[in-house]
Amino acid sequence: MGKITNALKKAAEERIQRIEKVSQIRERDKLIVKKIGESKVDPSIITYFDPKALISEQYKILRTNVLSMNKGKPPKTFVITSSIHSEGKTITSLNLAMSLAQAVHKPRVLLVDADLRKGKVAKYLGTEPTIGLSEVLSGEAEAKDALFHVDIENLALIQSGKVPEYPSELLASDSFKRFLNQMRGEFDHIIIDTPPIISVTDSGIVGAQTDGVILVIQAGRTQRGIVKRAEELLFQSHSKILGHVLTNIEYHLPEYIYRYL
Repeated sequence: MGKITNALKKAAEERIQRIEKVSQIRERDKLIVKKIGESKVDPSIITYFDPKALISEQYKILRTNVLSMNKGKPPKTFVITSSIHSEGKTITSLNLAMSLAQAVHKPRVLLVDADLRKGKVAKYLGTEPTIGLSEVLSGEAEAKDALFHVDIENLALIQSGKVPEYPSELLASDSFKRFLNQMRGEFDHIIIDTPPIISVTDSGIVGAQTDGVILVIQAGRTQRGIVKRAEELLFQSHSKILGHVLTNIEYHLPEYIYRYL
């Protein structure tokens, strides 16, 4: 019995040590964000603060998956949406856009906030542009006047702009088609952040005009039936689903991973 007890005790101690190492790694990532005290960028945009952080590596994996699609001919324009609100679609859009811009081949990346009702891209970046997508589509401004930048090379952004009277109709208009065609000629990748597909039709409207849609799903919250309904709505709008991103995941890091940190 003594040997069994000692073995169990040793296994418990090793498990505690592993948990402590993972906690230290997570705490280290948090501290990296806290060091950027004067930045107005939201700490959730980890690829901005620390491209080598563990979470940033997950966005690099997503970047690799996107760039590997269609036998190395990745989508030029694609939508990121979710089934319902607060699943992390805008944070995913921002982190993926930054990760793409940081790729070795330095592609020109544009992130467009097409959530004309509750756009949050500018808010997450701590900026207040006066011109956005709604002004461009309504003819009040040129696309070049709506572009703004953060201190990441090759990355440009367009915020949503003021809330229009008919957002869905504006996204379905010829002016949006002209805008998208113009941007295709200026950028290698265009990421379009849109509202949740179950709430409004905007994601389907925009998705049908692009190479496809990435659907963000929050683990432990979004029910399977809701995701299925979102996929049905995208299918009905003739949007191609490129893949899914699962957010709010916590998992144990095996020891062989943090040996290389």
